Amino acid sequence: MKTQEGLTAEQIEFFDQNGYLVLPNFVDDQACLNLRDQAMVLAEKYCPSPEQATVFTADGTAVHASDDYFLTSGDKIRCFFEKDAFNERGELRQDAHLCLNKLGHAMHDLDPVFDDFSHSSRLAAVARSIGMKQEKLLQSMYIFKQPRIGGEVTSHVDHTYLWTDPQSVIGFWFAIDDATTQNGCMWALPGGHRLPVKYRNRLTADRKSTYNEVFDSTPYPTEGLVPLEAARGTLVLLNGTLPHRSGPNKSDKPRHAYTLHAIDGTTNYPSDNWLQRTSLPMRGFSN
Repeated sequence: MKTQEGLTAEQIEFFDQNGYLVLPNFVDDQACLNLRDQAMVLAEKYCPSPEQATVFTADGTAVHASDDYFLTSGDKIRCFFEKDAFNERGELRQDAHLCLNKLGHAMHDLDPVFDDFSHSSRLAAVARSIGMKQEKLLQSMYIFKQPRIGGEVTSHVDHTYLWTDPQSVIGFWFAIDDATTQNGCMWALPGGHRLPVKYRNRLTADRKSTYNEVFDSTPYPTEGLVPLEAARGTLVLLNGTLPHRSGPNKSDKPRHAYTLHAIDGTTNYPSDNWLQRTSLPMRGFSN
């Protein structure tokens, strides 16, 4: 039976217990393909030259952490390259837009196709059903996970980078392509959202770089993670303190995905978080 908030009682209980919830067929295939096509348009439009390229990594090296192009992208549309997009001579291995790691971080506000995909009363109902009182869309990311060069994302929690007090961030992850263990699907630690958060990412005092405030230097568990394989159109909800990761894409198939991160407007969003929106007010799913 469905609750008035849009999810079944069983789905809400599963999310509360495990920290994630997989919702197949949440979005129809055509909406996913429309978003995919628009992502390629934006990639062509906004792709910087190789000389101006910013490499984005989530494998622990964080080469983008002191890059102004990245740190000022919270209210813009910008392109970030894969680490393995370049050969040993520093040349792109293929066309620039086919070497991107992701687009970020305000497509949901600045592009009409992404705006339409990202805002609906149905998503608002899901947000309310999992406890969000005043959901606000903080950032969007379109992740390409390119064939053969799509990089690993090491185990992390989103609260580390999108800190609120109290914790409120929720990830809304959409499979634009089928995500499998071969092309780098997500893995999550069931119940891991109850573990203490191990570090918090902060801006430095001069706001030109970031660093991690470490609470516990031991890594998140690597045992017990389960693969979240997802067919196109699947929505995966992720609690902000749930450890999750994805492997590299070693296949010849892309693994495009679209992620929205929402926070609760009733919480405090610190000024030393890396992502700051200076020109765009945050909106909810239904406005």
